[in-house]
Amino acid sequence: MIKSAPFVFVIDDDAAIREALDGLIRSIQLNVQTFGTTNEFLEFSLPDVPGCIVLDVRLPGMNGLDFQHELTKLGINLPIIFITGHGDVPMSVRAIKSGAIEFLTKPFRDQELIDAIYLGIDRDQARRQAVAVFSDIQARFALLTPREQVIMREVITGRPNKKIAASLKLSEFTVKLHRSHVMRKMQASSLVDLVRMADTLQIVTTA
Repeated sequence: MIKSAPFVFVIDDDAAIREALDGLIRSIQLNVQTFGTTNEFLEFSLPDVPGCIVLDVRLPGMNGLDFQHELTKLGINLPIIFITGHGDVPMSVRAIKSGAIEFLTKPFRDQELIDAIYLGIDRDQARRQAVAVFSDIQARFALLTPREQVIMREVITGRPNKKIAASLKLSEFTVKLHRSHVMRKMQASSLVDLVRMADTLQIVTTA
């Protein structure tokens, strides 16, 4: 296992397909784990690394399209690449509309799957980075006192300190002090920076 590499999870009930995909994915220096059923995948302890799922549409029990929705309900947000030997246009449209990266009909070219895998991993890395940024900003916001949170909501509207002070019935000095604390705790280098953080947190302003 290549510890630093992303992970690709293959779910297909055909052992020959699993073996072929296992070899292909290892050849591009990625970790791979194969499963014959969706239950096997759900019982697996997912590593905390970027990855994607290569998922057969037709599986015993729950089919791939239904499993796609099940993963969403479970909060498993790995990008999905569908593979099938019996695809049709409505099926592929449904899969893509539900967020699938690609819908490949067997037999497909190795490069088609490799390209889709790299795209899936890139998207998962971007998602994980966005989650990390959100969590970091959320943690900073939680350090603000209730009064500082109110001041932040006022500040991001662009109001000058004097108007904020009048609105909150505070002295201008107190507003400046709280504003300074907000900028320091949020690690904001400018008002624009603070506004971007507020947008990330979807903070509702007092305007």
